Amino acid sequence: MAKKRRIALSPASKAVIPERAERLYRLLKLLGTGPHTRSVLTRRLGLDVRGFYRDLELLREAGIQVSLARRRYALKDKVTAAVARLPFPDPHLTLGEANQLAKGRGQVHRKIKQLVARIIS
Repeated sequence: MAKKRRIALSPASKAVIPERAERLYRLLKLLGTGPHTRSVLTRRLGLDVRGFYRDLELLREAGIQVSLARRRYALKDKVTAAVARLPFPDPHLTLGEANQLAKGRGQVHRKIKQLVARIIS
C-alpha cells in the first residue's frame, strides 16, 4: 500500500474565522502606527488579555515580528509585508473551484494543486 504524501502547511495556514482575520489586520495596522501598550491595544481591539496573547502568538507563528520594549509592542516589519503573512479565512470553495484556481504556474497555484491532490488521493 502506498503511503500518502503529507503536505507541510505553513503556520500562516492556521484556520481563522473572518472576524479574527479582521482583528489581526486591525492589530497590524495599529502596530504600524507606532509602539502601543497592551492596554491600549486590547481596548482598541475589544480584546481581553488572553485573547491579545493568543493573537500575538498567531502573528509570531505566521512569521510576523512583534517586539516588546518599555512595555510597548511594536511591529518590526513594514505593515504591508506583515499583512501579506496573515492567515486568510477559509473561502468555502468547492473542489471544482479549487481545481480551477490550481491551473496556473505560480507558487500559489502549486500550493492549491497540492491541497487538491491531498483530498483526491
